[in-house]
Parts: sequence; C-alpha cells; structure tokens
Amino acid sequence: MDSSCSAGWGKDVDFSRLRELARLCRGDILTMTNIAGSGHPGGSMSSLDIYLTLFSVANVDPKNPYDPARDRIVVSHGHTSPGVYSVLGRLGFISKEEVLSLFRRGGSPYEGHVERSIPGVEWTTGNLGQGLSAGCGFALASRLLGIPYHVFVVMSDAEQAKGQVAEARRFAIKHEINNITVIIDYNEIQISGSVHDVMPVNIAANYASDGWKVMEVDGHDHEALCKAILEARDLHSPVVIIAKTTIGKGVSFMEGKEEYHGRALNEDEFQKALKELDVSDYRNGYRKKREEFVPEMPEAEVPIPSINVDVGTPFSYRPGDKIDNRAAFGKALVDLGKRNCGKKGHTPIAVFDCDLADSVRTGWFSREKDLAPYFFEAGVAEHNAATVAGSLSSQGVVAFFGDFGVFGIDEVYNQQRLNDINHANIKLILTHLGLDVGQDGKTHHCIDYIGLLRNLFGFRLILPADANQMDRAVRYVSERYGNYAIGMGRSSQPIITDLEGEPLFGEGYSFKYGAIDLVREGGAATIISYGQMLHRAVLAWEALKKEGIEVTVLNCSSPLHPEEGPLLEAAERGPVFVYEDHNAFTGLGCVVGGVYLKHRISVNLHCLGVSTYAPSGEPEILYQLQGLAPEQLAERIREEIG
Repeated sequence: MDSSCSAGWGKDVDFSRLRELARLCRGDILTMTNIAGSGHPGGSMSSLDIYLTLFSVANVDPKNPYDPARDRIVVSHGHTSPGVYSVLGRLGFISKEEVLSLFRRGGSPYEGHVERSIPGVEWTTGNLGQGLSAGCGFALASRLLGIPYHVFVVMSDAEQAKGQVAEARRFAIKHEINNITVIIDYNEIQISGSVHDVMPVNIAANYASDGWKVMEVDGHDHEALCKAILEARDLHSPVVIIAKTTIGKGVSFMEGKEEYHGRALNEDEFQKALKELDVSDYRNGYRKKREEFVPEMPEAEVPIPSINVDVGTPFSYRPGDKIDNRAAFGKALVDLGKRNCGKKGHTPIAVFDCDLADSVRTGWFSREKDLAPYFFEAGVAEHNAATVAGSLSSQGVVAFFGDFGVFGIDEVYNQQRLNDINHANIKLILTHLGLDVGQDGKTHHCIDYIGLLRNLFGFRLILPADANQMDRAVRYVSERYGNYAIGMGRSSQPIITDLEGEPLFGEGYSFKYGAIDLVREGGAATIISYGQMLHRAVLAWEALKKEGIEVTVLNCSSPLHPEEGPLLEAAERGPVFVYEDHNAFTGLGCVVGGVYLKHRISVNLHCLGVSTYAPSGEPEILYQLQGLAPEQLAERIREEIG
C-alpha cells in the first residue's frame, strides 16, 4: 500500500508516522497507568490504532477543537481513556506532559473515563452501551442545524450485548441517519474473559439485519483502517467497521490476556514492556509533577452553544376552559415549533417520543407538516431516546423528550444522569405522575420524581399547578440552556384563580424558577403544595374557611430549589402541612424540612404524601386510601390547631 493517503480537508495521513506514534503512545498508556497505579491498559492498546487513524483522518483540528463544522468522534467505551489521551497528547489536542503526570489524579481533568471537558472528547462516557445513541444525537444535530459533518462512534465488542445499542441501531436506520460510522474494537476479550463465553453476540449479523453496511478490517493496520473509514464516510449510509484487534497489542505477555483489561503493570512487568516497545522510562519527572499538583475541584468547562428561541406570547386560559396541563404543554410546544423551526437565526426545537405521542401530546407537534422533520419517534426504546435527545441538545438544539414519569425518569435514570454530567440541554416532559395515574396501577404510579431528580445536581424541576402556569413554564425552559424537567398528572385540573375568580397565573403573570406563589392567605397554618394537588389544597382551604379557620396556601412549583423566604415565614405562622402526590419520605416535605434544619428552626411540620404503593383505582379513591383527600387534609389541620 501507499505510505500515505489524502483524507480530504487538506490532511495527508503518513502511515510511517502513525506506526511510530503507535509505539510511543503504547509507552504513554503504560506509563500513565503505572504512575496512577490504576487504569485500563489492555483495551487502550487494542483500540489505540483505531484512535490514531481516526483522529488523523477525520475532520478535526487540535488548533480549533470546537469548530462547529468538525466531525464528532464519540468514544463509547470510556475506560480506554489512556488510549484516547495518549493520542490526543501526541497529536497536540492536550498537553502530553500533563496527562502523563495527572492521569486519574484527584482534581485533575484527566479522569479514569473520557471527559467531555477534554478537547477532542465529545461526550463523557463510562456506562457502556450509550455511545451509539449519543452519536445519533450528534448526527441529527448536523441535519437540523444544516452543518455537514460526519459522526464516528468507537465502541467495544462486549457492549454490543446491551439492549440500548440495538435500540440505537434501529433508530439510525428508521430516521435515515446516514452520516454515522461505528468502529468496533473487536478484541474478543472483556473483563470476565472471552466475549464468546460471557455473552455471545453475532455483531456483524445484528448490524446487517438492521440495515447497516458492514465492513471488517485489521484493527492494527493503519492503511486498512484509513481506507475503510474514508469509504464508510462516502457511502451515505450507516456503516459499522468491525476492527479485529488484540488486547494488550504491542507487548507480548499482555496480548490476549483479560487480566490486563483493568490492571496497571507492576514494576517488573513495566520494565519488560518498555524494553519490548523500545521506549525509555521517563516517569521520574512526571511523578514529581504529580506529587506537586494541588488538588482542587475542577471546573467542567464544556462548550455551551448559544440559544435564541422566540418564546412568543403565552396562551391564557379562563375558568371553565376545557384545558388540562398535557394539552397546555402540547399547544405551547406547537407554538414554539412554528416560531423557531426552520427560522433563520432561531434555535430549532426537536421533539422525541416513545410510542406515547397522543398520551403526552407530542403528537400535535408531529402532525404539523412543517414540524414533522423535527419530530423523532423512537418506539418503545426509552434508553436510546433519552441519550439521543441529550446529546442532540448539547449541540445547539432545544430537545423536548416527552414520556410517562415511570419511563422518562425511573426507567432511564442512568441516561438522565449522564445527560446531567454532560451538561446537556434536555427538556424532560414527565406526564402521568403520582397516584393521579389511577387505574393503571402501582407499576405506573410515578411517586419518586422529586426524590430521583434531587440526586442530579444540574437538573431543575417544575410542577405547574394549571394550564396557565404550564404554558409559561414550557416557554421559560425553552429559552434557557440547561436540563429541566416539567411534570404533570394524568387528570384535568381546574384553572387556579384568586379570590375574585381571576386566573392566578394568567395575564400579567411571569413564571420565575424557584418562586413560591401565594394562593390563599390565613394565619392559622400553612399548606404547601404543587401541581395536581394544589386545587385540592384550595378545596381544603375553602372547607376550613367556612368554619372560620383561615390558613395560607402556597404553590411551590419548583420543589428542588424553592425560595426560602416564604417557607421561613410559614414556620412563624404556625403548623406547616406539605401536601403532595409523591413518596412522603423523599419529596417536597424533605426539601422543606431541610430548609428548616439549615436555619435551625423548630417547626410543627407535617409531610402528607404517598406512604406505600397504591392499588389500581380511580384517583380520588386512591387519595382517600392514602389519607390525601381534601377533606382529610382539612381534618388533619383541624386536629392540629385545635
């Protein structure tokens, strides 16, 4: 073969140089893992030639690593970070000296799994099986933004057994994602032994049966890899390149041995390996730099795209209007789509559904002719949809992912956690929350949405009380970068009004995240609620008022980050009753209690919520069984205040 080839973009690939770099990078892999005392050298060495060739062939530039027109390279098996970092260091994306010194050092950016904050790394990975989904999201961003680039996803062979990979394969074919190429490091070894023993997978047949073009190549032959990558890029079809490799390639005693999957070499092994590679032992200077490094919490600096969304004018609804929160969301979403999709200078809106379009009201968006290209049906494949939406949203597209609560957060918690770690911009729409789901039964009663999202440091949660607040919340999150969840029940609820019968969240109201709204006023006690329970709290207030008992009702629509002032005032007023359709042990009651504990305030706090899994039945019966009916709330308050 020729000693070089042209990859386009003015790049010529010199194979003799790649062979020399491969030798040096293998030394870097062994050095950084030895200095750190941990890491994954075996797989890094089998994937190394793929990384070297790919970063040399693809349209990526170490001098401009965040060029919007760059190709995206996603490394799905993030534990091969020593291989990735060695290549990025030798090619000038990062400092070779820093990564050799500080790999896996507390406070350093060079973590044990690849991190998006490192130039050249597009997506933080670690949990296997999510890289192809992330790649699909990047590829869709190319389409929606009109920026032609190619997406390459490098994966391990073992992770092909994961169901999410199959979901992503089918998604790519259904939505004609033709600017994506997968390269699989097929070394046939995983941490527990042979892939054929641990969990056999017919990789080539699986991809082919789903409609992918399949190539096979020697994964240590730079010329063959280069040829396959360039051919795949020009095929205008999803392509998988199965690259046959050897774990521990380049060091005889490491080759083919699973024990080196996740173990750094000891001193004797290290010296023997360096001798085989003809690489010098240059650890001393790097060890000194590592010892002198002062650990600090690193700032996760990732590229944040600008967002320009025309939020339009909110729709306002009157008492008696036949409108529920799901419908208000659907109408607002269509309005946002029409104002922004395909409009020059505006950020496009993308919508994802998992076979529930009519139930969650994303179907209204899909049926608009001009918006249909921005709607992506994923079928019953929530894990893939959550990751695709997350990675797409990180590229300058506002991504709405609508689903039932038990699927959109409970089932895909890990995917949402990685979206959070990756600083995505997903707008998670959770419908059918709480016991309000009713007759679908306990498997569908999502009663842990606050507790789960409290664990994710970057997510924000909004639980609107009626259609007016819902409309304004949807518009609010669309123009702000970051991960937001908006939740609602299944049933219709009335428009919340003031004492004069005017909509409380209608004309003149602007949603502000964290704000607590005064709904009713009274001095005997305070009810704090949100979402589908707020109108029930008002019913309890009305019953008590007829008896001459006046209490305050507060709407806490942002339960993860409520403003503290109204909560502190409530403690001075008297007993506080948190009233919610959520697990009583992990919901708003815990948040409110935490505020009082923080300020060392002694308060008579009552957390009224779901205390156990409820049976199937009409919502009002289920609330009654759990002690959450409005009349039961009123009775609890009567008993407490005497």
